[in-house]
Parts: sequence; C-alpha cells; structure tokens
Amino acid sequence: MANDQKQEDLTDRTRLFAIRIVKLFGALPKTTEAQVIGKQVLRSGTSVGAQYRECKFAKSSADFISKIEGSLQELEETSYWLELLEEMQLFSSEKLRPLRAEATELTAIFVTIVKKVKAKKLA
Repeated sequence: MANDQKQEDLTDRTRLFAIRIVKLFGALPKTTEAQVIGKQVLRSGTSVGAQYRECKFAKSSADFISKIEGSLQELEETSYWLELLEEMQLFSSEKLRPLRAEATELTAIFVTIVKKVKAKKLA
C-alpha cells in the first residue's frame, strides 16, 4: 500500500474515532459525574485526528514527530477517561470495548510511525 494511502486510511480512522467519541458523549447519562468525564473524553478523543492532520504540514522531521506525539498524548488521555467511565460504571464495558481497542490500535500505529521517523533521522 502506498504511503499516501496509509496516511489517508489513518486520517479516516482518526476521524471515525472522533465521531464515535462524540456519539459516546451524547449517549452518556446526564449526571454530573458522567458529563464531567464525558467532556474530558470528548475533548481529548476529538483532538487525536486534528493533531494527526497537522502532521501533513510539518516543517521538519522533528516537527512531524512532535505532532504525532501530541496525538499519542491525546490517545493516552482518552484511554484514561474511557477507563474511568468503565470503572465508575457510567457506561457499559461491552460498549466501551471497541473504542478502547481502537485507541490501543491507534496508539500502536503512532508509536510505530514515531520509531520509524526517528530511525530515519539517525540513519
């Protein structure tokens, strides 16, 4: 698969991830606890794709790595809030499982990208 196609697939995946996060937020109970955590997951979960899209305009390898690492930070934060939603039983574990799995997969992809770019810089 061409690099542009991989990049487009990842752009689509992060956009779809954001949409799923928005839908999750809309389905949360209207309790104060659920809404506070929901707003946090909404902010971080929708930021992943936005930060990834900024990579297309990186000025250097270092800038690219910085932007990818920003996406990684947002994914880690999103995973944290999803864990809290589950542990506090504010949303069903079964319904959270696919979102948590996607966050894990996206994290692995971004880590791989960072490693490859860093390795190229050192080569």
